Amino acid sequence: MSLLQRLEKQKSLQPDHTQQVEIALARRDRRLQGKAPLQELTLTLHKKVIDKLKDIPEDVKDHPETLAKKIETLVNDLLDEGEENVARPQRQMIVAEIIDETIGFGPITTLLNDPSISEVMVNGPDQIYVERDGKLILTGVNFRDNAHVLHIIDKIVAPIGRRIDESMPMVDARLPDGSRVNAIIPPLALNGPTITIRKFSKDPYTVDDLINFGTLTPQMAQFVEACVKARLNIVVSGGTGSGKTTTLNVLSSFIPPDERIVTIEDAAELQLRQEHVITLESRPPNIEGKGAITIRDLVRNSLRMRPERIVVGEVRSGEALDMLQAMNTGHDGSLTTGHANTPRDMLSRLETMVLMAGMDLPIRAIREQISSAIDLIIQQSRLKDGSRKITHITEVQGMEGEVIILQDLFVFHQTGLDENGKVKGTFHSTGIRPKFTSQLETIGIKLPPGLFSPSLF
Repeated sequence: MSLLQRLEKQKSLQPDHTQQVEIALARRDRRLQGKAPLQELTLTLHKKVIDKLKDIPEDVKDHPETLAKKIETLVNDLLDEGEENVARPQRQMIVAEIIDETIGFGPITTLLNDPSISEVMVNGPDQIYVERDGKLILTGVNFRDNAHVLHIIDKIVAPIGRRIDESMPMVDARLPDGSRVNAIIPPLALNGPTITIRKFSKDPYTVDDLINFGTLTPQMAQFVEACVKARLNIVVSGGTGSGKTTTLNVLSSFIPPDERIVTIEDAAELQLRQEHVITLESRPPNIEGKGAITIRDLVRNSLRMRPERIVVGEVRSGEALDMLQAMNTGHDGSLTTGHANTPRDMLSRLETMVLMAGMDLPIRAIREQISSAIDLIIQQSRLKDGSRKITHITEVQGMEGEVIILQDLFVFHQTGLDENGKVKGTFHSTGIRPKFTSQLETIGIKLPPGLFSPSLF
């Protein structure tokens, strides 16, 4: 489609936007025209390198650094043999692109290797955004075309036994480092093949990291560590991108190393450092629509695996009922996450998810199950400036009539924004001691006397 044709499609825009669109499209066309000859040469060399790599021993292929050096040598040799006169900067760019295509994930490899980037979003071949410091930034990186993006998606999902095609145009997967990947392709994605990658640090965040980020205070960290060690059942709730999985990972790090832990996830993301960890991952249906293994199936199976702790990455539907029953039948100390904007909303979502299990239970019975199973809700939010805070640590105190009683123990109050747009606010204790304090003391955990006094942290 020419520039003029694309501009015609923009007539529905407001008049003051049209000039911006024209400039942006013209710049993009100039950039692509300048790179076209180089891209064609890179594609030719890449095919030749792939052919030559077929004869390389397997032990070399298993070592990325050695393989990268081998590819660099091959590309330079091919360039020397060819008739093209390629300058040194372009030569280095060609080598880097071919290495990324061969042993990495194409153009987004450099973004995935950048520790300051927390999320990579591919909106078709020509638009790639990243999240840095909580803000979305448009990059200058792009793919050649839709087929190039599809190739990278296949490269991501194939090693873990997943597939994506017209019959199954959505997939959840993970990278070798545990980063979470979601991909959706046409005809569902009208912009072209779309990839969303939630990156995880190579070294899992610790509670000290969360304190340094301002997610919680040392006093709150001391409290939640005591709760995990005391085998309380905890739900981490929050919106998309609020940091629930990171917080769940930190909570899991407090589990004593001598306990048997079973983790259950759609795509394995948790990075537990204990030795005795069994990791279970759900499975989508095959091409015939059969063979699916759901989170609910895995929760049921985990009960036969003598778990001392069950950690479910996220409850989304009927598995909530099995999780609650496990919590109520001796599998205390379980941890999970769920999507909700407030602790009260989390309880309402749990009620809905239990009903999704297909059990015709009265609402009061469901609420009694929830109130007796869950001890603590940790509410996490992503604020306007991109920072992530634990805004509530709330105790589930039980039932009063038809209502589940909640009591906030620690809260974050936002007071405004500073001159740089950063959120200003304070954490404080509500001054109420939780009912399970005696349970902590029974196992020898003594919290500081002033931890629950109403004060700012």
